Amino acid sequence: MAMSKTRVLFVCMGNICRSPTAEGVFRRLVEQSSLAGLVDIDSAGTTGAHAGQAPDPRAVEVAARRGYDLAPLRARQVTPADFDQSDYVIAMDDMNVRYLKGMCPTRLSHRIELLLDYGGEEDEAEVPDPYYGSLQDFEHALDLIEEGCKGLLEYLADLHTLRGADGMKRDH
Repeated sequence: MAMSKTRVLFVCMGNICRSPTAEGVFRRLVEQSSLAGLVDIDSAGTTGAHAGQAPDPRAVEVAARRGYDLAPLRARQVTPADFDQSDYVIAMDDMNVRYLKGMCPTRLSHRIELLLDYGGEEDEAEVPDPYYGSLQDFEHALDLIEEGCKGLLEYLADLHTLRGADGMKRDH
């Protein structure tokens, strides 16, 4: 029996800075891991203000310096279907968690989590929005996103190992 893909959706407010950065980072990490081909990765914003737009040029520049390609990504708004279709809805900050929980069916609200719950600095629970900041703020956001994405990858890889190649949960 083929294992179904794990679907991860990264979310910030406008889907032009933090969540497309997380999508790009996580996509590359997954491609270079044992989970290559087993994870679908997407991003969206809680608002549709930037729908159809490319990521912020500063996010694209900072990510490109570290080998991540955000250029093909386009912003979109979270839809009700995203909650059914995503196994993990990973928000960048508490404000977006609250917004997501407000629009998510209660039975699926357990899928909404903060990225930095998977790793990062102990004193930082959220990825701050760099939009009104400097390139240094985009660098800092990318640092945090890389740490969170590495932790998420480790978590999913462990989960996959526990389930085995056939998708059945193992007792270890």
